[in-house]
Amino acid sequence: MLGLVKVLVADKFHEDGVKLLREFAEVEVATGLKPDELLERVKDCDVLVVRSATKVTGEVIAAGKKLKIVARAGVGLDNIDVEAARTRNIKVINAPEAPTVAVAELVFGHMLSFARQIPRGDASTKQGRWEKKELMGTELRDKTLGIVGTGHIGQTVGHRAKAFQMKLLLYDVAQNQEFAEQTGGKYVDMDTLLRESDYVTLHVPLLPSTKQMIGKQELELMKPTAVLINISRGKIIDEKALIEALQSKRIAGACLDVYESEPPIDSPLFKMSNVILTPHIGASTVEAQRDAAVIVAKKIKGAIV
Repeated sequence: MLGLVKVLVADKFHEDGVKLLREFAEVEVATGLKPDELLERVKDCDVLVVRSATKVTGEVIAAGKKLKIVARAGVGLDNIDVEAARTRNIKVINAPEAPTVAVAELVFGHMLSFARQIPRGDASTKQGRWEKKELMGTELRDKTLGIVGTGHIGQTVGHRAKAFQMKLLLYDVAQNQEFAEQTGGKYVDMDTLLRESDYVTLHVPLLPSTKQMIGKQELELMKPTAVLINISRGKIIDEKALIEALQSKRIAGACLDVYESEPPIDSPLFKMSNVILTPHIGASTVEAQRDAAVIVAKKIKGAIV
């Protein structure tokens, strides 16, 4: 099929990935397409490449009569109707390994920001206030970090936590004992992790089994001094229950990069001093975006050429 492969890149995609695709395919880059425009463009394509903005619905799958591959330059597949693709024997490709370091580093950015009150210190100093006495912080050293999900990202977080001299509690349906031994971590049940951790960080995909896996009952198990971190998928947490837990000081705080609805609008979270919020930037580094594009391009070539 060399020279005949047609690829539609429907979202922003690093130029290095585009260059690799053009080595074996005819590539059209058309970002920001409206749904009806996408339905028209996808008709003649062998491969559709997206990130998170474009929704690859069952209707899009049906319109792509020649589609052989749908590729997501990132981790999650919740913007792709995977079942519709499989029904038509269309391969679904992603790059779960690409943003690993970026997400892990953001976890620590959030933890350090919370522990040392960096956002408040920055804002108040710029406003001409010198709040040194008010900004007493805590260290990550000797704190217990509970990691829910020990795949690529969870493991990378764990190795960095070891360098911070943190204690690790781990939870996953598939345990990686080698990782646990390397980091001094211990696999425990979910309830134990929630009860004993000072920080809890979530690194699981959004599945029916993980949707709202952190709700009122789980939050009630956590220490009143504990902080919940979510740089995974917003719907893993029952956001209403989290807001209530934060308002009542049931837990000390939360660090969120993802939300049930994005972007969140008029959320009570905006007015809370015990939360740190970022706009879904977990994978937003130059390195991660390049890696995602290159990895996906290589996987497409391996599958179709």
